[in-house]
Amino acid sequence: MNKKELIEAVAEKAGMSRAQAARAVDATLASVAEALSKDEKVQLLGFGTFEKKVRPARQGRNPRTGETLEIAESKNVGFKAGSALRAKL
Repeated sequence: MNKKELIEAVAEKAGMSRAQAARAVDATLASVAEALSKDEKVQLLGFGTFEKKVRPARQGRNPRTGETLEIAESKNVGFKAGSALRAKL
């Protein structure tokens, strides 16, 4: 499912226009992104938890030359499915 299909599904299930559903989906995603940027955890009961994860800097190796190099710290988003979502899968 892509964003367009999600908007159409929300519009149908909530009984609203596609424009209203698009604004609702955009506002939801923006709120989740904003909370994650502030290092907050986003918990949606029954669905799951989004959390910012930080991978520390580390040493790596170039497989072609064998040369060691420094891999910079990276930030990613982790998702852990809630019990209700896991039950549906």
